[in-house]
Amino acid sequence: MKRNRVWIEIVMLATAIACVLALLFATLGAAAGVAVGAVSTPQQTPTTTERPYEGMVTCSRCGAKHSAALGQTASTCIRVCVHGGAQFALVSADMTYILDGDLDVLKKLAGQRAHVVGELHGKTITISSVSAET
Repeated sequence: MKRNRVWIEIVMLATAIACVLALLFATLGAAAGVAVGAVSTPQQTPTTTERPYEGMVTCSRCGAKHSAALGQTASTCIRVCVHGGAQFALVSADMTYILDGDLDVLKKLAGQRAHVVGELHGKTITISSVSAET
């Protein structure tokens, strides 16, 4: 019985030492991480990422190809699609962007080439200004 008790005490002592070492390493790692983060994090000034985009104002459903079978103009088709749940989009030569901005202005420019200035988030342009191309 005494022999088993000695082994239990040895196992408990080893477990306690392992826990103390783990806490020591965790504390040292956290302190080193904070020190490295403080040194390598320079102050960043906010920059605007707005830039100009040009293309055709259309809808996310039809894109650049509106169905001629409907017998509607492109601008009418875009307005019908947007009213049905599609979003306004800007189709350029190489990309299609979703437009997030003033719907009244976008409705007026539906089916026309436009110059859009805004900030790109993924594939969505948050519009700051939009005008028809001349």
